[in-house]
Amino acid sequence: MLIGAAALTGVITLHAVFADQAFRLTALVFDSYQSFKPREATDPPVAVIDIDEASIARLGQWPWSRRVVADMVTRASAFGAAAIGFDIVFSEPDRTAPSRLIAEMRRQGVSLDMAGTDLPDPDVALAEAARVHPVALGIALTNETQAPVAPPKAGFSFLGEDPSPALNRFSGALSNLPVLTQATTAVGYFSFPPSPDNIIRSFPLVSTARGTLYPALSIETLRIAQQAGSFIVRSAQSGGRLAMTDLRVGALEVPVGPGGEMWIYYSGLPAMPVISAVDLLDPSKAATLAGQIEGRILLIGTSAVGLRDLVATPVDPAMPGVKVHAEIIDQIASGVFLQRPDWITGAERGLAVVAGVLLLAVLALGSPAIAVASAVLLSAGIAAVSWLAFSKALVLFDPLLPLAGLASVLLTALPLLLMLTHREKRFVRESFGRYLSPTLVERLSEDPEGLKLGGEDRELTILFSDIRGFTTLSESLTPTELTALLNGFLTPMTDVLLEREATIDKYIGDAIMAFWNAPLDIEDHAKKACGASLAMIAALEALNRQQGTSLKIGIGLNTGMACVGNLGSDQRFSYSCLGDSVNLASRVEGMTKLYDVAILVTEDVVRQAPGFVFAEVDRVRVMGRRAAVRLYTLLGRNSDTAVTDMAPVLARHDAFIDAWQAGDFAACRRMIEDLANLPANPLTGTHALYRDRLSALPERATEDWDGVFTATNK
Repeated sequence: MLIGAAALTGVITLHAVFADQAFRLTALVFDSYQSFKPREATDPPVAVIDIDEASIARLGQWPWSRRVVADMVTRASAFGAAAIGFDIVFSEPDRTAPSRLIAEMRRQGVSLDMAGTDLPDPDVALAEAARVHPVALGIALTNETQAPVAPPKAGFSFLGEDPSPALNRFSGALSNLPVLTQATTAVGYFSFPPSPDNIIRSFPLVSTARGTLYPALSIETLRIAQQAGSFIVRSAQSGGRLAMTDLRVGALEVPVGPGGEMWIYYSGLPAMPVISAVDLLDPSKAATLAGQIEGRILLIGTSAVGLRDLVATPVDPAMPGVKVHAEIIDQIASGVFLQRPDWITGAERGLAVVAGVLLLAVLALGSPAIAVASAVLLSAGIAAVSWLAFSKALVLFDPLLPLAGLASVLLTALPLLLMLTHREKRFVRESFGRYLSPTLVERLSEDPEGLKLGGEDRELTILFSDIRGFTTLSESLTPTELTALLNGFLTPMTDVLLEREATIDKYIGDAIMAFWNAPLDIEDHAKKACGASLAMIAALEALNRQQGTSLKIGIGLNTGMACVGNLGSDQRFSYSCLGDSVNLASRVEGMTKLYDVAILVTEDVVRQAPGFVFAEVDRVRVMGRRAAVRLYTLLGRNSDTAVTDMAPVLARHDAFIDAWQAGDFAACRRMIEDLANLPANPLTGTHALYRDRLSALPERATEDWDGVFTATNK
């Protein structure tokens, strides 16, 4: 029995040493509890003004004029809003301000005489609205900047020591314009802290930036809604360290964890009004909105796809961030809190010891079959304790440590007991058959084999794509505009790839890497990749027409063997692929710029993609690779009318390529002039390239001519 006791001690010790890593699994258990039993829905004291797709379609691209935002504040306040909080930062001057527009017109040479004219400033209009109405502006605390943070508007009183050393610390913030900050009476942060799996389970209600305490946006709006002047923070020593214990905002008291964090118990807010921003500004809907807004705290945020303020939560993998803040406000107002007290870890370890000792006693006194049955009953009891603690007392009790302790005892002591008592092999097989039953396996929270590093060799079709001239384009856009552009581009491209059974490997800025035939076998994967490439081009053309842009992309495809699987480090890895075929696909995509075509593929793709029309463009020796490869541009499907109409052009093009590779420059010069004079077509850019090449070549090819172009860059 000593080995079982040693195993139990080892499990408890390892759990203490790797507590943060172990808690990732525990958090998944608590997530499932919320899915089974969400917080009871209420008539919430909060509503959301949503800058949604309909609002952007009606009012134009975000950011809107601050005068429009000021009108939103004025109308909301007129409807009786108790407080208005912005899940948005107004960090830059209004781009629609008349003074900025006039300056831009003058810069472009337009002569304007505005002397003596008092030009309205939309930022001042919003500042005035924030000054006369109960408005809480949002800021984003971050460690990615050293930018100074304006002093908080609320004060903090302490019952106990100042808990600042125990709180999240930030080096700076993305703040609002000074004119707005000075006008408002409330400022709170809305930035979500990072978590190992990016799921928002808790939120710190108080944090520090440059040694100063700042409140979260949720409690700051609650403060001004109650017309309170400050917060009361209680702290105490716990386990030899300072910890925050609770927070009072007005008449409301909130129990918090040591770092000021509150566990969020989601209800989904089914009864919460979610009002489109365009409806708020519509006078014809005033009667309806008054009943939805009066007496409520309003949070102004966005669910628009292009703005992408979406976070993962235990109940929704893509919840608008503003709704999370609304959940916090509703939870505080309803007084329903999840708690994980300081003593809970000791209780979990104590239960692990008690259950392990009981199982050791059964193993010492009873048969293996009884021991297995006892382990099952003890496991069920531990699971029941954890569930009842959550469902009845709202206490988060981790069942995994006691269950792991039981498993360690059973895994070590039971086999040894069977060996020492010389049980028959059949009895050993039956005992282990019961132990390794599907019922036990189903209780495992995660399959360890699925987390091992390594991969397998498979034939893949790999795709790389990126936006042409993206670096130049990004220089002309603000970060917000660039983010909106990228999100608007990547979303339809991803939809196209997923609809055609691709595995999205990664996004690298504006570039996309994807592959087919892993992890599942994909029949005709080269054909699906070709179809997806054509669909991406079509989707981009539709996007350009819709948004008035002129984006162009290059796509490279290659089919070959690659190693695919969970690649990375023990701490972090992803499902990806690597190998020469992957590198070649990347190089092929880079060559689309040189040959001025949208899609380039290798001959391995051509061989496995019947039903599509390709045109050979060259034989190339790409950087980092000795062997030459034939490159083809994908023009379309055999059935496409536009491709059929290109048949005469393709015939002339193929004849030119044959002459080029044979080194017949005289014939090439005759043919390239003919091709260059044809109406614009998908090969026009390629023909222009060859025309330039021929102008620098002698009349005849040298004896060592092999028709291979050696690339000097990627």
